[in-house]
Amino acid sequence: MTTSTSRIKANSDPQSRHIAIIGAGMAGIACARTLVQAGHRVSVFEKSRGFGGRMATRQSAFGTFDHGAQYFTARDQRFVRTLQTVPGLCKPWSANTVRVLNEHGQIAAAGLPAQEAHWVPIPAMNALVGRWAQPLMEAHQVELETRVMRLDRDALNPHLWQLHTQGLAGAQHVYSGFDAVLLAIPAEQARLLLNTSQKADHLAQQLDMVQVAPCWTLMLAFPQAMQPGLSTLGPQWNAARSTHHRIAWLARESSKPGRGAVERWTVQASAAWSQEHLEDDAKRVQAKLLKAFSEVTGIRAEPAHVDSRRWRYAQTTRPLGKSHLWDATTGLGVCGDWCLGHRVEDAFISGLELALTVA
Repeated sequence: MTTSTSRIKANSDPQSRHIAIIGAGMAGIACARTLVQAGHRVSVFEKSRGFGGRMATRQSAFGTFDHGAQYFTARDQRFVRTLQTVPGLCKPWSANTVRVLNEHGQIAAAGLPAQEAHWVPIPAMNALVGRWAQPLMEAHQVELETRVMRLDRDALNPHLWQLHTQGLAGAQHVYSGFDAVLLAIPAEQARLLLNTSQKADHLAQQLDMVQVAPCWTLMLAFPQAMQPGLSTLGPQWNAARSTHHRIAWLARESSKPGRGAVERWTVQASAAWSQEHLEDDAKRVQAKLLKAFSEVTGIRAEPAHVDSRRWRYAQTTRPLGKSHLWDATTGLGVCGDWCLGHRVEDAFISGLELALTVA
């Protein structure tokens, strides 16, 4: 284990500040982009190896799985205009979607409202945030695979902040010289990190009301559906909201534009079932969800690929009720989809409005 320290040089522009952003999902990158456009310098810290947060993509030998957010909608004109900066990257997903399924896989009500487009980035959900983050990467303003463990006032300047971090290999590092620190991570993680600093107690307490449900996600591939004369397995619909006690959502990944032809399904468990089985072994969870998947879809074939992901913080059940938190006195702020709800657009608006407040 090694420990090192990096001190940030002061900005030559007295109006420009150096701001640390923890989290490289939609909220974090929207926040970072906006601050850079306002003339500030940012450093983004992300514990994972890539961008997107819950706009995540899992690779497999049979194609990709959008195992977090399945799609997004665009209602706020600020989000719509920002999407226009990457023309052609996002495509509408015209899924033949079933509204509700009963316990035996029968359609209880068909056809989701058609007035709102469901968008998916190409070739995977993480592509949108990744594209927006590219200029930050090129400017060496992103530290991936870097987990922030503690916040402290700067050892040399008590008006600034420093971050204690740990890499995947266990190496420890201290980054110093930040005028502000913005947390764009799940509410519970933000609360725990804020609690590492005595200066942040009042912000941490405001996060106690937020509630976010977990979700187990199952990923299945059926390459046998590529045989001559067989285009798909199971139902004719491509997505469904389910009332099965184990499953809340199913989607045929191969029905999305730009995803490849191998039959693949993403299955998301219900919040109640996920909470009940949160600490279960992954293989046990996979077996139970695969059984439920067969009941709902009628697909009895053995998948060639089975994988799963446990999301501890998946869908907001009680939001903060405001787009962000910002304390100008301490230079600490918080944003995330959970501030407003659970939609991708909620994360964008939260990160944008925090940046506009800070700038």
